[in-house]
Amino acid sequence: MGFSQALSGLKAAATNLDVIGNNIANAQTVGFKGSRAIFSDIYAGTQAGLGAQVAAIQQDFTTGTLENTGRSLDIAISGTGFLRLLDSTGQVVYSRNGQLRLSNEGYLINAQGARLTGFPSGVNNGGTPVELRVPAGAMPAQATSAISAQLNLDSRSPILTGTFDPADAETYSYANNVTIYDTLGNQHNVTMYFVKTANNTWDVHLTREGEATPVAIGQLEFNANGELIAGTTLTPPSPLFILTNGADPITLTGITFTDSTQFADDFSLDALHQDGFTSGSLVDLAIDKQGKVIGTYSNERSVEFGTIALANFRAPEGLKSVGDNAWIETSESGQPLLGMAGTGLFGSVESGLVEASNVDLTRELINLIIAQRQYQANSQTIKVQDEVLQNAVNL
Repeated sequence: MGFSQALSGLKAAATNLDVIGNNIANAQTVGFKGSRAIFSDIYAGTQAGLGAQVAAIQQDFTTGTLENTGRSLDIAISGTGFLRLLDSTGQVVYSRNGQLRLSNEGYLINAQGARLTGFPSGVNNGGTPVELRVPAGAMPAQATSAISAQLNLDSRSPILTGTFDPADAETYSYANNVTIYDTLGNQHNVTMYFVKTANNTWDVHLTREGEATPVAIGQLEFNANGELIAGTTLTPPSPLFILTNGADPITLTGITFTDSTQFADDFSLDALHQDGFTSGSLVDLAIDKQGKVIGTYSNERSVEFGTIALANFRAPEGLKSVGDNAWIETSESGQPLLGMAGTGLFGSVESGLVEASNVDLTRELINLIIAQRQYQANSQTIKVQDEVLQNAVNL
């Protein structure tokens, strides 16, 4: 008489209790995926069998509930895919835990210090992902190089024949201000003057911050239907304004008036844009549904620092868990398929959310009761066999 069947049952039940206990312990671990023990019987040419064994511990990669945190650097993947990170040893690991923070070096890292990887700005699904990093310095100023305006000039305006003088409102038909920037980020107020010199013809002049000497930059010509036919882009002389504040002279490559009109209607400015801006410091960092890491600066400009790279596997159950909410690839999982959120097999990235553990605590407690009974039953088998053996010895 042998005890091997009961001993194998005890060992299998103990492993099952370990798996269930681990699931319960991680019921509140963000991004955790529960596991289950899979059993198989043991027959080695015997009729009765030699007991049971744990054939495998299988991970469950179903998506957990997404929970709101309101924190912009907390992210969750809604759908399939894994975040790709580099740990402190340089090993690539994969995780569903998106509790990120910004390191003092500007890297997006998790609680263990592993750095999030992604595609550089302007690169889509191409090449090997790199560590995503947010520059520490301020955004440099950008000097204005072009201005665009869309307006209507009143065709009923009288023709002016005198000499244009920006100080005399009787010598121009309309004026409009635009703020531009020099190479140091200083603002300069520039005024555009429109002078009707003939039917369907308007001269355009510029002055800077009340300077007495205006700069003529060209003419706008319209046809009988009020459509602009000449002067769509006017090129000012270069340099346009000489500065005394240490910045380079202001130079404009062109001022465009596309879609401007000359109708018998009041003067109106429908659109005005210039491409310069002052310097700014980083005030906010956000991640959108495509996984783009976007910084907002105090000058109201935004910069894309890169796009989070997601990974997927043909057989994710083959991944090897290495702790700290991370897995590594194995021959069973296959090589990672890399891509961007919202494309192909990859889910979207949700900012301000985290993915809760997919452990069903109620089910695990029921499984715990069943595993406990299984352990007790195997113990009872040993007890009965011991009593039978004792009776045989007594005989």
